[in-house]
Amino acid sequence: MNNFGRIFRLSIFGESHGKGVGITIDGCPAGIPLTEEDLMHDLGRRKSGARGTTPRIEKDLPAILSGTFEGKTTGAPLIILFRNKNTQSKDYSNLLDSPRPGHADFVAQHKFGKNNDYTGGGHFSGRITLGIVAAGVVAKKILGDVSIDAKLTEIGGRTDFDAAIEEALLEHDSIGGIVECKANNLPIGYGEPFFDSVESMISHLIFAIPATKGIEFGSGFEAAKMKGSEHNDNFIDETGKTETNHAGGINGGITNGNELVFRVAIKPTSSIGKTQNTMNFAKGKVEELLIEGRHDACIALRIPVIIEAATAIALADLKLIDQARR
Repeated sequence: MNNFGRIFRLSIFGESHGKGVGITIDGCPAGIPLTEEDLMHDLGRRKSGARGTTPRIEKDLPAILSGTFEGKTTGAPLIILFRNKNTQSKDYSNLLDSPRPGHADFVAQHKFGKNNDYTGGGHFSGRITLGIVAAGVVAKKILGDVSIDAKLTEIGGRTDFDAAIEEALLEHDSIGGIVECKANNLPIGYGEPFFDSVESMISHLIFAIPATKGIEFGSGFEAAKMKGSEHNDNFIDETGKTETNHAGGINGGITNGNELVFRVAIKPTSSIGKTQNTMNFAKGKVEELLIEGRHDACIALRIPVIIEAATAIALADLKLIDQARR
């Protein structure tokens, strides 16, 4: 249930308040330069500390346990571990009987019973995305000259980010956002229709990121309002460059050489400082719930680098699949 990939294969592990979280990467080519220091830039972009993010501060120092020798990948599985140091599990003691509205507490307990680790969200926590970011750094190295850039375009339905965050904090509430991701310098031909199309592979990983609620490529849902004569991207040169890019750089599930572009909808964090109503399953009645602990008012602030990583992972797998075919 925690695996992804055909050739560049990932297995993610850990819990928010467990001993640590991390990732195992199999199928990584040998000879790629890789040290812990290479991971630090993107990991730093994911860290909390900015206004609107969780007060929980972890060092997020990666330890590469296997798969490298003298600063290069060996071709053996990579294991990257992050130790948890700053946990406050007592803040979650009331959630065993009273699950948070909008969170995975309820379904996790039904699926895994009393064995489920509910502290800090357990395996459903956004902290698990550390492994995705680390794998994304490796994937970007495999992709070479391909550039991937994700940015927040709005939060809480607004483009004034500071004002939106301040309002949410004052109301002890949370807000979501929209992240736009673009990839350039992609060759023509990545993608394996039907089930491993570029959209399918990227979407599979994007929806593995907690809080994701939607994705659209190119003109997305606006395409439903357009005519074919408006949506079709006219070719303007022999390289396949198009006049417009309503397709988002993909035709038939295959990269067409134009800019790959998609947008992701991130929901508001479920854990908020406002009193909510929920079922107390031990008492069999609805009660008020005030959530303790340290949570993001806007988790979307920390999502762009994770979306970049997920995109790189999917594209790296598709690149290796394409190379194997040839």
